[in-house]
Amino acid sequence: MTRVYLDHNATTMLRPEARAAMIAAMDVCGNPSSVHGEGRAAKALVERARAQVSSAFGADGADIVFTSGSTEGALLACGDQKLHGSALEHDAVRSWISEDLPVSHNGAVTVEQPNRTALQLANSETGILQILPQGLAVSDATQAFGKLPIAFNWLGVTRALISAHKLGGPKGTGAVVLKRGTELATQIKGGGQEMGRRGGTENVIGIAGFGAASEAAARDLADGVWERVEALRNMLEQALVAGTQNTIFVGQSVPRLPNTLCFATPGWKGETQVMQMDLAGYAISAGSACSSGKVRGSAVLTAMGYDEITAQSAIRVSLGPETSESDVLRFADTWLAKEKTYRARVA
Repeated sequence: MTRVYLDHNATTMLRPEARAAMIAAMDVCGNPSSVHGEGRAAKALVERARAQVSSAFGADGADIVFTSGSTEGALLACGDQKLHGSALEHDAVRSWISEDLPVSHNGAVTVEQPNRTALQLANSETGILQILPQGLAVSDATQAFGKLPIAFNWLGVTRALISAHKLGGPKGTGAVVLKRGTELATQIKGGGQEMGRRGGTENVIGIAGFGAASEAAARDLADGVWERVEALRNMLEQALVAGTQNTIFVGQSVPRLPNTLCFATPGWKGETQVMQMDLAGYAISAGSACSSGKVRGSAVLTAMGYDEITAQSAIRVSLGPETSESDVLRFADTWLAKEKTYRARVA
């Protein structure tokens, strides 16, 4: 059975460019903090990656602080502030939120104090995009980076979170992007690496892969790869809408990530659908991968006003550059057949 991977919002396949950069970095033995030739060679790899990430994210003039991923990035970006936010945020950011903001049925968050607010750019479960107010304190741009033509310098954000493995880089590497001049309380103290903002020897191999993946992702955007992905997402959505009557499609009327489709058939639990589709050869998700295994319904859908039964029935299909027309059409046929079986069983 040929498997089809449709869970790109959880993680992506490693890009060949990232793999090549990481393999090359493995042969560089120096510590980036050392002043000898070997250390300077390692430091050069880190700085090259910093420039690649900065260029791809439109962050010229900003500070790029490499971390172990967006979860550590949230600690670094949010840990010294009391922030407002909503239930839509990833748990890594939500841990730092002291006051919940209202969310509309279409997933829009009402922000009154941007300089004290964390607001994601794109939701990982629904794909719904937010309009970021100028002066926003923190934005989790993890899902949007590499999929949308965005630039940190015109987002008007003070601190942003990004992660390598969401755009074809390695797991365990990310960054906090800071508006130049932003004060940041160091959370991991040590030898003063990353401009004194994050102690610990840099993950040179992972950082090299992050830089190469960022550069390749920027080329994909320029080449229209994500426009093709969006067309496939729309094709899949249309096939499912035509074949089912009671399924709810989330975010259809508002801007979304080009690859993301979230839908719920009330009463047919999302975790059951994930297992059934997995056995049929398709990798999909019920909510955020970090929350998989939890029986409770999607906190995101609950915050948007959906009832608990619907929230427990939601699944997410997220496409990638490798996804083909055949993949989405076969998925639609398979899912609709299983949905028909479910309907017959509960009738």
